[in-house]
Amino acid sequence: MKSNARLNTSGQKRRPKARAVSLFSGCGGSDLGLHQAGFEVVMANDILAYAKDVYEANLPDTNYVLGDVREVDSFPSAQLLVGCYPCQGYSQGGAREADRGINYLFAEFGRALRAIRPKAFIVENVSGLMRADNAPLFQRQIRNFRQAGYHVTWKLLNAADFGVAQDRARVIIVGLRSDFGLKYEFPTPTHGPNALLPYKTIREALAGLPDWPEGEFNIEPFHWYYLSRNRRREWNETSKTIVSRARHMPLHPLSPPLICKGPDHFEFMHDGPARRFSYREAARLQGFGDLEFPDSCGMHTRYKVIGNAVPPALFKAVASSLPNIW
Repeated sequence: MKSNARLNTSGQKRRPKARAVSLFSGCGGSDLGLHQAGFEVVMANDILAYAKDVYEANLPDTNYVLGDVREVDSFPSAQLLVGCYPCQGYSQGGAREADRGINYLFAEFGRALRAIRPKAFIVENVSGLMRADNAPLFQRQIRNFRQAGYHVTWKLLNAADFGVAQDRARVIIVGLRSDFGLKYEFPTPTHGPNALLPYKTIREALAGLPDWPEGEFNIEPFHWYYLSRNRRREWNETSKTIVSRARHMPLHPLSPPLICKGPDHFEFMHDGPARRFSYREAARLQGFGDLEFPDSCGMHTRYKVIGNAVPPALFKAVASSLPNIW
């Protein structure tokens, strides 16, 4: 077992162990962050079997319920509920259809919220949720949570500001049960030009990994859409956003620079070898460390579960800033 996921849980914030239930858990980014913040995750849930395989290989102590959340009829007691419900209809890189049925799975999170009545909840979603065309759907979610009895606040956070070697803007929604009479205060960035620490770079995140990991990166041709934007950054920068589609994964810094030749048209500066980040590098850039990837699925599914994950350091920062109401 070479995963750092178990090892990373040792740096926990000192607090009594509060219990958490996790929905839409994926391969465990949010839940690793909860472990690091001192929470015990007593239940996780997702519909993707390989996400469960990766989760259990690296966080084996949680009861992971595989299946559609709409078919989960009971939940264990917990002080915290977290969820990263699907975002395809809000995402800049997705279908961007606000009326898709998948966008209404927040109602299942609301059902669990009413059933469990935790002291607090945390939701993570893509920044596109806050676009003007999604405003009615966003406000519907906020009303759902307020009507369940929670004081709700939200903010757009960038994972790079919390030690993740990647620009990844996400909206975080936090609710505290109204009977506490408290308002949540979001964490202050720990990294960046106005923080104590500099941004974490690609070089730092990928230190020790081979330059050309055979069989671990997607070798499909770089099609016209891929080259419609600059998908490369230098070693001393943070990565562009890690995505779930293997074809759209950002370029490794070993690749030649891209030069803009016109609107939505980039070309490589020279014909030297170029490649995308590998799925293992993507996990590092998400802040997981060295995950163990079971052999039950192939490369594209490995990319998918990593690209869909929450950077653990971001979730740790948000959870660690919850008031001591446990």
